[in-house]
Amino acid sequence: MSPARGTSASAATTCCKTVLAGTIARGLLSEISDGLQTLHYPPHLLGVLANPDPAAKLYADWTDKTYDVEERLLTANNDPSVHGVIVYYPIFSNRQDQYLQQIVSISKDVEGLSHQYIFNMYQNIRFLDPDTQLQKSILPCTPLAVIKILEYLRVYNTILPYGNRLHGHTICVVNRSEVVGRPLAALLANDGAVVYSVDVTGVQKFTRGEGIQKRKHEVEEKEGWSLEDCAPLCDVVVTGVPGENFKFPCRLLREGAVCVNFSTEKNFGPEVKEKASIYVPAIGKVTIVVLLRNLLRIVQNAKASIHQTVNESDKNIESTIGMATPP
Repeated sequence: MSPARGTSASAATTCCKTVLAGTIARGLLSEISDGLQTLHYPPHLLGVLANPDPAAKLYADWTDKTYDVEERLLTANNDPSVHGVIVYYPIFSNRQDQYLQQIVSISKDVEGLSHQYIFNMYQNIRFLDPDTQLQKSILPCTPLAVIKILEYLRVYNTILPYGNRLHGHTICVVNRSEVVGRPLAALLANDGAVVYSVDVTGVQKFTRGEGIQKRKHEVEEKEGWSLEDCAPLCDVVVTGVPGENFKFPCRLLREGAVCVNFSTEKNFGPEVKEKASIYVPAIGKVTIVVLLRNLLRIVQNAKASIHQTVNESDKNIESTIGMATPP
């Protein structure tokens, strides 16, 4: 006879469902497959890998590398056979990387790192063409992967209008890097959640205000707050601390919280299953599929842009003919 619920630690762990990234990725792959069937060619993704040799740090070597990568990116921008570009950062781990991010054409940036995409993300602008809404703005892969996971887990409430589907949720994000943590907090808040963003400097609150009345999120410094103050308030906890010594203190978790780890390290110990209702230990496979999804979106955006240009041209011709026709 099995023990009653709550009578032992082993029984308590059965209350938590562990969901693997591969399971979620398969559903997204099906969506991508359907989209690819509408194309007449397989999209071509160019990957640029140029990590520096630790033994070669002379200024001339760095200059040559900058030129080489820059030329490859500029060539790809003008190559119609290349549909998307990904650069494996860091290359220089300084502002030269930021420069390289900005020379990738927005029409080929599958990572969503171009200035326009970053601006749209923080401003809660979801389309490159707000009037017609045919071209979706591209989002960074890892933050978007976390969002896709939360959608799969039904944390997003599809009864609510698009853009408000996290209303009522309070989420803790333990990481505020410019690459993942801060963008993720902004995206979740723009979708209606109250988000507590935590790093070694303290806690920030991301929210669209009471009743999510504001168009985009605002940020408030929570003076004197720490993880101890905000984690117990949250029904979703997302961690991404790269250090192997960090372990989220699971005693702070709310009963039934959803826990997601996007770090390559294990930020949660096995005791997470004693309180969490759902636990996603890694997201790598979802991130890879999201990259492919972004590539498909880039190609779809390009087709939509061409159609818009043709339609506008036709309208201009009709207008010209109409003006030239005598009454």
